[in-house]
Amino acid sequence: MDFLFSDFLGTPTWMWAVFISLVLGLLALDLGVLHKNSKEIGIRESLLMSAFYIVIGLSFGGWIWYQSGQQPAMEYITGFVVEKSLAMDNIFIIAMIFSYFAIPRQYQHRVLLWGILGVIVLRGIMIAAGAAIVENFHWVLYLFAAFLVFTGLKMLFSADHDENDLDNNRILKFLKRHLPLTNRLHGEKFFVKETDEKTGKLKTFVTPLFLALVMVEIADLIFAVDSIPAIFAITTDPFIVYTSNIFAILGLRALYFALAALIHRFAYLKYALAAVLVFVGSKIFVADMLGLAKIPPAVSLGVTVAILVTGVVGSLFATRKQAKAVEYCPASQHPETPPSSAQRRGWAPQDGR
Repeated sequence: MDFLFSDFLGTPTWMWAVFISLVLGLLALDLGVLHKNSKEIGIRESLLMSAFYIVIGLSFGGWIWYQSGQQPAMEYITGFVVEKSLAMDNIFIIAMIFSYFAIPRQYQHRVLLWGILGVIVLRGIMIAAGAAIVENFHWVLYLFAAFLVFTGLKMLFSADHDENDLDNNRILKFLKRHLPLTNRLHGEKFFVKETDEKTGKLKTFVTPLFLALVMVEIADLIFAVDSIPAIFAITTDPFIVYTSNIFAILGLRALYFALAALIHRFAYLKYALAAVLVFVGSKIFVADMLGLAKIPPAVSLGVTVAILVTGVVGSLFATRKQAKAVEYCPASQHPETPPSSAQRRGWAPQDGR
């Protein structure tokens, strides 16, 4: 049992074992108990599950404080808050993907669950590679910081522009050209056997649910390019980097179902996220100018939370009239719903063969 007390990436192996066991336990609870069968997740259940995951994530930070001290714990909590906030931006993209493929809400949880499993593996690889690079080439942190400032400024000035047109997405075009596709959903199936019209033989086809999963994974990979440098700008400890990432992402599924219906209320969220990226990236340069090793974690956490709270509260205040109009508008006064964009493209939402 001596190996449990040996270091792995600068942290005792037993601490990694506790983290992995907790994550596997949460996934087993989610998949095997709470959402064993397909069902639509309501806003109330979504909020309760989101609160549960946030409590677990923050409690893990308290455990780190107990085991390793205040500074690692503050770095973890700051990373958790930053990653959680950046993950919220991912919700906008996920909602667009589900709308594009006309994925019913009762099947969205399956896509998100498998997406999270992919995230755990992909981010683990990216963080391990990033940690190795930073350890051998410390100046890379300055490149990360400059990239974050650039990304934040770009997001700030393009927040009002919609650049998420999947019709023109090159990856999706490639998948459509090279994969045998069926335009109909088949329950929770990612693949289905159907008769090929050309050969008359049974052939395995990819369903829109699988395409949605692929696009969700690609979206997270793109967002990881921003989020991983952001956490490395806070701390270079691989344990803190990876655990804060995963605990922030674990609750994304639950948070999605609550926020997807309220996206229109977060008018200024992208501006707040842009400001967070600029702040996190500029910390390294500001610390050097002030002759500090780094900006104190408590200051980083306080500024980050203040920016996010300002963005959320400002958004809710600015869109309060819109919310009241939706709440008090009788159903009979709503215009007839036009065909969805997914229906116009030929994605059929019905199940069956």
